[in-house]
Amino acid sequence: MDVAAAQTGARGAQAPPERSSVGLVAVIVAATKGEPRALTIRVPDQASGRGDGLPAGPLVPEHATLERGLRAWVERQTHQRLGYVEQLYTFGDRDRSGTADMSEVHSLSVAYLALVREERPAGLAEAAWQNWYRYLPYEDFRQGRPRQLDAIEARLAAWAAEPEDCATRTRRLDRLGLTFGMNGGTWNEERVLERYELLFEAGLIPEARGNPGPALPNDPTGVPMAFDHRRVLATAIGRLRGKIKYRPVVFELMPPEFTLLQLQRTVEALSGTQLHKQNFRRLVAQQGLVEETESVTSGAAGRPARLVRFRREVLLERPAPGLRLPSRRVG
Repeated sequence: MDVAAAQTGARGAQAPPERSSVGLVAVIVAATKGEPRALTIRVPDQASGRGDGLPAGPLVPEHATLERGLRAWVERQTHQRLGYVEQLYTFGDRDRSGTADMSEVHSLSVAYLALVREERPAGLAEAAWQNWYRYLPYEDFRQGRPRQLDAIEARLAAWAAEPEDCATRTRRLDRLGLTFGMNGGTWNEERVLERYELLFEAGLIPEARGNPGPALPNDPTGVPMAFDHRRVLATAIGRLRGKIKYRPVVFELMPPEFTLLQLQRTVEALSGTQLHKQNFRRLVAQQGLVEETESVTSGAAGRPARLVRFRREVLLERPAPGLRLPSRRVG
């Protein structure tokens, strides 16, 4: 596997067009037993200490389209066949490279978001499903305010106080309020990328130091990823958190029949929030997103629960059938 060709940025001066290259990278998401999972691969670059990365590969002539090329790389590396796929973002920053010298190549990386059901293990030994909060633990509010935020906010406050001029300090403080909800601001669960970018700019994550090396024990910012794949993952999480509010994409991750509790746990996992059970069920009912089936759960402890399924008619009934989530203050 040509990992270098899949990298998402490179240092150096502008390269001639004939030396340009395009990489493809996939954020493949599943929700298994109430946990958000991303399909990762082990990047064979032990010299730099890197490990986890996303399925990726270069666009080559035999790929008729970008999406076909992506699907081919994913199946080759993980044996995972993709269903729902959408283009996420095109990355071209030169200062996010994991390669020592790509000065003569202008490298772009086109990222895609794919939603699947985790029905079997990944095909290769170096491919594995990982909880995405392994890489961004401060994004998970399901059990209350993440403990990692205490250390992160203290470091961000110190960073904001560094400049000598008042205007720069004020701009930094404003950004902390917009991204991390500090200083009386409101936490917006969709600003995942903005939070990662701020941590990068402040030099608080390993990737900002060029060669992240192995993960440090109890690092509040999470486990680093190869190249700028953690940035790509943050982009995907923010996109998906926003999209579940106006499109029923969450049902791409659900089995054909499921309980309302399973649906709630999946939404909580993706959004990183804890939802009130009755309020959530009322919202689902008001939106007309599901319909009851004749089946009930069996064989589990507790009272049997009615199984429901997604009402596809809702796609024709209104333009934005999604789930609205409450905002949160973290300070």
